[in-house]
Amino acid sequence: MAAPRVTLRKMTETEYEQATRHREAEGARELSRFMPEEEAWNRSRQGTAHFLPDGRDTPGHHLVVAENESGEVVGNAWIGPDPQGTTGTADAAWLYDITVFECFRRNGYGSAILAAAELLAGEDYTRLGLNVVGDNEAAIALYRRNGYRVSSMQLDKQLRPR
Repeated sequence: MAAPRVTLRKMTETEYEQATRHREAEGARELSRFMPEEEAWNRSRQGTAHFLPDGRDTPGHHLVVAENESGEVVGNAWIGPDPQGTTGTADAAWLYDITVFECFRRNGYGSAILAAAELLAGEDYTRLGLNVVGDNEAAIALYRRNGYRVSSMQLDKQLRPR
């Protein structure tokens, strides 16, 4: 079977709201491993307000959905400038979020969305960085298959129950 191809287009307001709810819920879920749930939700929402003050129209940020060759929306992505220069160059973009909708997973759409995001970012930047949670083995495998390498690593160890 040939690898799928996708086309990126700007999210509609409804798609943006859905993607934001999903991203904030995922962020809160991850953060709640280290802090109380309410605080995790607040931090997740604050991140959206900080990085996307104008929502889907925030300058320099691309909030896009990925459509397959049949026109179905199979996922989405958020690409923008590197927020902290973590890639080591000022000429770097950051992949803040990438999602393949559940019913389209394990069909090559992750790589297709990633390739399309790289093309989009490559119009203005020479590098693309990202962060992945250490236990997200599927995402780590996706990035490695597509040529990404570890550029930094942060580790932690729980010393006692919360």
